[in-house]
Amino acid sequence: MPEPSQHPRFGTDGVRGVAVHEITPEFTLALGRAVGRVLGASSLCIGRDTRASGPVLQSAFAAGAAAEGVNVVDLGVVPTPAIAAVAARDAQPGVVITASHNPWTDNGIKVFAAGGRKLTDEQQTRIEVELASILARDPSGSIPRVVGVVNRHAEAATEYVDHVVSLFGGETLSGLRVVLDTANGAMSEVAPVAFRRLGAEVIVLNDAPNGENINAESGATHPGGMCEFIRQAGRVDIGFAFDGDGDRVIAVDEHGVVVDGDRLIALSAIDRHESRRLNGDVVVTTVMANLGFRRAMDAAGIQVITTAVGDRFVLDAMEDGGFVLGGEQSGHIIHRDLATTGDGLVAAIVTAMILRRRGGSFSDLAGGVMRSYPQVLTSVRVARRPDDAAADIADAIAREEGILGADGRVLVRSSGTEPVIRVMVEASTEQIAKDAVARLCDDVRAAFGTV
Repeated sequence: MPEPSQHPRFGTDGVRGVAVHEITPEFTLALGRAVGRVLGASSLCIGRDTRASGPVLQSAFAAGAAAEGVNVVDLGVVPTPAIAAVAARDAQPGVVITASHNPWTDNGIKVFAAGGRKLTDEQQTRIEVELASILARDPSGSIPRVVGVVNRHAEAATEYVDHVVSLFGGETLSGLRVVLDTANGAMSEVAPVAFRRLGAEVIVLNDAPNGENINAESGATHPGGMCEFIRQAGRVDIGFAFDGDGDRVIAVDEHGVVVDGDRLIALSAIDRHESRRLNGDVVVTTVMANLGFRRAMDAAGIQVITTAVGDRFVLDAMEDGGFVLGGEQSGHIIHRDLATTGDGLVAAIVTAMILRRRGGSFSDLAGGVMRSYPQVLTSVRVARRPDDAAADIADAIAREEGILGADGRVLVRSSGTEPVIRVMVEASTEQIAKDAVARLCDDVRAAFGTV
């Protein structure tokens, strides 16, 4: 039997690669069969974002699952959190054909277990082993007694909006003027409707997907256009930019200044803490969280639990401890009592509700919640991606930590999805951080080679 490493593997957020070239229809069909065998459910739901390759890969996965006797419910183009919500409601696995914030030329597959939860490491390993067997045409696999059917459910997007709006009861956003950048992705048809139903005045940017413009100079990873629009737009209270599949969000204040996930999580943590809705007075975040975030939480009497990068690790820690709030600086924000996974729309509405309830300007609200230490992050493409980059260049990291002292921090880690080493330094000034990053990048290239 071939080793699982011979084909695309699960990273920190599903399987991802170049559409059709790496994530081929054949591979995707085999993955559908493997998921059907391992998860053993009688049915699953599947949806996709707006990439041109989405329909063919969704059809391939659905065909593979149906070949294993699984009935497949096709939800069409919907955000990732909508799939998770259906999986939770109907107690069945959910699958999303998406490459999240990547360009349109990439695609991938995210899989939720029944109940809308991320797969465990053990489930991922079993799926990869089964996948390797299927791709090797191993005849020892079980033979299904029935063939599943694929049925289209056209109302999934509307049902998701209804579900999100219902979470917020009688509260409204009336009086707020909100700009939404939907990244020409899966939030294009749902986020504006939800905000309008909650009473906000909404201006929408980048909501005309054509299969090739998802995330293109737009959305959470490219907020510059939205920032400039807000600067020129006159009165705007707040803006939100989503990524292509809608599980991430960042905000922009009324002056066109980006407000990242750290500040959004800090706002929600303090708001929940003050209203006694923060279980255990704990918030969960990753090693990428700004040093200023940790100090702000300490000052507010909130404990910070830190995990590895990846919202699945945040979710694991939240579920283990029964905590309700966590997320990442990049904009994955999880309100566990409202959703089973990161939901950009839910996080955006929660933030807008806080602004409306507290009044004043968003710049004052977000600016006062924490002091951000200058943070410089560089990605170095390498010839060899190690499992533990930090251990391999430990002496270089110790050297920089000695220079920074208590007013800084170093983080070096391997990407979970690319042949890339991420080097991050926080320091008292941006120049100090840049200098340290430059030295560490040289150390990374010397240790792991370049391409």
